[in-house]
Amino acid sequence: MSVRNKRKIPLVAALGALVLAAATVPAVAQGQGGASATTTPIKHLVVIFQENVSFDHYFATYPNAANPGGEPRFAAAAGTPTVNGLNTPLAAPNNPNSAQPFRLGRNQAQTCDQDHSYTNEQKAVNSGLMDKVVETVGRGAGTCADYGHGMGLVMGYYDGNTVTGLWNYAQHFAMSDNSFNTTFGPSSPGAVNLISGQTHGFSADGNAVPAASGTMIGDPQPAGDKCNSRDSSTVTDPKNKNIGDLLNAKGVSWGWFQGGFADCTATHKDVGGVSSVDYIPHHEPFQFYKSTQNLQHVRPASVSEVGHNGPANHQYDLTDFWSSVDHGSMPAVSYLKAAAYQDGHAGYSTPLDEQQFVVDTINKLQKTKDWKDTAVVIAYDDSDGWYDHQVGPIVNQSNDPAHDGLTDGKTCGTNPARVAGGYQDRCGYGPRLPLLVVSPYAKSNFVDHTTTDQASVLKFVEDNWKTGPIGNYSFDEKAGSLNNLFDFSKHGKSSTLFLDPASGQPTKN
Repeated sequence: MSVRNKRKIPLVAALGALVLAAATVPAVAQGQGGASATTTPIKHLVVIFQENVSFDHYFATYPNAANPGGEPRFAAAAGTPTVNGLNTPLAAPNNPNSAQPFRLGRNQAQTCDQDHSYTNEQKAVNSGLMDKVVETVGRGAGTCADYGHGMGLVMGYYDGNTVTGLWNYAQHFAMSDNSFNTTFGPSSPGAVNLISGQTHGFSADGNAVPAASGTMIGDPQPAGDKCNSRDSSTVTDPKNKNIGDLLNAKGVSWGWFQGGFADCTATHKDVGGVSSVDYIPHHEPFQFYKSTQNLQHVRPASVSEVGHNGPANHQYDLTDFWSSVDHGSMPAVSYLKAAAYQDGHAGYSTPLDEQQFVVDTINKLQKTKDWKDTAVVIAYDDSDGWYDHQVGPIVNQSNDPAHDGLTDGKTCGTNPARVAGGYQDRCGYGPRLPLLVVSPYAKSNFVDHTTTDQASVLKFVEDNWKTGPIGNYSFDEKAGSLNNLFDFSKHGKSSTLFLDPASGQPTKN
């Protein structure tokens, strides 16, 4: 088998494939009270949910970095495993796309945003050939830097001299090279799949939520959010639930913490000088659900409320997370969303700004009393359209000729039995995305090849806190397990790695 087809599932076969979780469940670990009992030693999960990066965009050549002068050096540890990246047959000049993959330097951190729409991402796959990326999702020309590559910018990737922090976390902890966007498409569906695995059952909103299917394929904003700036949507299917609903039913503390949530007008500039508003409404998935909304951005009544029922309804500013940590009451499950300038989204953020946020966050967490039983999952909402060579298995079909285009320009499979619940416009899995686990219980310098997706994070929460499944044909039914990224036999042995937020290189505590 050629390197290009390494671990690739033939598209025709993949259209009928289902990826099932296959993990052993460790003995129950008792937390503080029965409501906090967990099935693994992990009692605190922190999900750092970043923006718009494909796996190849950050890890194409891992663990080999170019190491030019003037950039932070990266040298892989002996025995570091390789990944399914842009190996020789897919490297220039042999890539089948009209532009060849190329390295972006640290001085090219500010780039253009690419096309990452539901339909065009499917067309880029071109029936599994992966050779129409430039023509379908490349979008280099415009007001931001494309460094002379035009639409071919979409083929660019960084290495360990720019995304140094993430490469060092991969060295010391665990990462996956086989994790995918649950469906094709942009930020909002990715965020909703993270917390519910179900993008069907939303009110119509033009092209973002087609009236014919009621499935979110674009970026609507949550209806009624006081920070909204455009058309919006909300959950209409009464069967739809999210993980917050399930955690509430079990009495488990949790929260979504987003930069700028407390002040809709707050802005920052990234390292390239691009200014953006901190809070982006459609990046906040719990706001789409009546049961977990905080549409007026009400502040928690006290630090003791954070993670529990109260006026804020589990939706908080990022500063509230650190208040709870300082108070010694970090919620059991926390989702952290950076202010826009630090979320990694091309156009208004950069890998260097993202590194600052991720490293600062993990450095602080490693100094807390709770680090011994904490797991940090670093995950992403979509690929931004950036090139990734690996076609994912199609575990759920859709045959909407108005919006699908995976195999013949108008479908994502033709078998109605493979359209879960009959809900159209949920073609997936989509593009491959980075996924890392940083924890005392993470395997060290380990690359997992288990097939997973965004709903695998949801499944981990469901299994660890015994909430039961979402239902209504959520992708949690198909989600692969994250458990192979962990070694639960470590018995809480201390494992830390402190990095410099600017360089991403190891430093003293």
